[in-house]
Amino acid sequence: MTEMAGVPPVTEVAGSPEALDQALERLRLEGAIFLRAEYSESWTLEGQGGPMFAAMMHPGAERLVLFHVIASGRCWVALPGGERYWASAGEVIVLPYGDEFTMGGVEATTPVHISSVVPMPPWTEMPVVRYGGGGDRTDVVCGCLYSEDPLFDPGRAAFPPAFVVRPADGPARSWFDASIAYALEESSGKARSRRSTKLPELLLTEALRMHLATAPAVERGWIVGLRDPLLGPAMAAIHAAPERRWTVDDLAAEAGVSRSRLDARFREVLGRSPIRYLNEWRMHVAQDLLATTDTTIAAIAHRVGYDAEEASSRAFNRAHGRSPALWRTARAGRSAH
Repeated sequence: MTEMAGVPPVTEVAGSPEALDQALERLRLEGAIFLRAEYSESWTLEGQGGPMFAAMMHPGAERLVLFHVIASGRCWVALPGGERYWASAGEVIVLPYGDEFTMGGVEATTPVHISSVVPMPPWTEMPVVRYGGGGDRTDVVCGCLYSEDPLFDPGRAAFPPAFVVRPADGPARSWFDASIAYALEESSGKARSRRSTKLPELLLTEALRMHLATAPAVERGWIVGLRDPLLGPAMAAIHAAPERRWTVDDLAAEAGVSRSRLDARFREVLGRSPIRYLNEWRMHVAQDLLATTDTTIAAIAHRVGYDAEEASSRAFNRAHGRSPALWRTARAGRSAH
């Protein structure tokens, strides 16, 4: 096993707001709001996103960062074979790797391919899609951004393939709500001559900031760790397969360093051992799945590496102060108000 020499020291404090701000300020994004949709129950559209869409929207791109601002109503997105991520008015669904996805409303219905509802790009003007069965309405503003930043490299697994941003009350929420209202106006056709190309970038950057700032403290430090040539491969392995029975030796092999060197680097940069990081990451994944999907608690336990639901529940209780069932119930109660 070859030791990596000359790894630069990390000067930022892992998890500090300053480090987070610096990392997000370095992002280079090119994007636009590309579609406004008015869906009415019942509706489900499949075949959205993916490499072909990326190449049409940004020639030469293999993937884009996609986001969906929910202006009214309630809907979900799901990747093939994956959970449904639900979002309501004032929330944003982010697909950081632009994977192909299906999107639908509250009522179950047979999926229809997106190409039968809206022509494929390029478009001469922004489409306004009106589709559904005439029931309760959900308004969505869709945007895409291109970035070469390694933060959006699927191999690093920095983010889950989809996540929902729910701004807390306060100044950030007020800014977010105002930006959503502005995005609606800009995508309505009444103000296209003055459409801002910066709004999607600002919305996504703020969504990422909220996602990271409200996650467990360990996640806020991983922006630094992911860019570290020693920690990055080990962290990416954990993010990609949290259910695997990782040992420090396994993670050291991923990084190409000795067990002792990897352990020291984890403690130096993230302030915790590799196994503690693994356990905290598992609980973060469990929390995200509880909050944004209907996946059963038993299935979530297996997704994060536990053979028994009871063991997973004990670990979750230690991390979050209540059982997964009680945490999910409390979260649903807060979202309803």
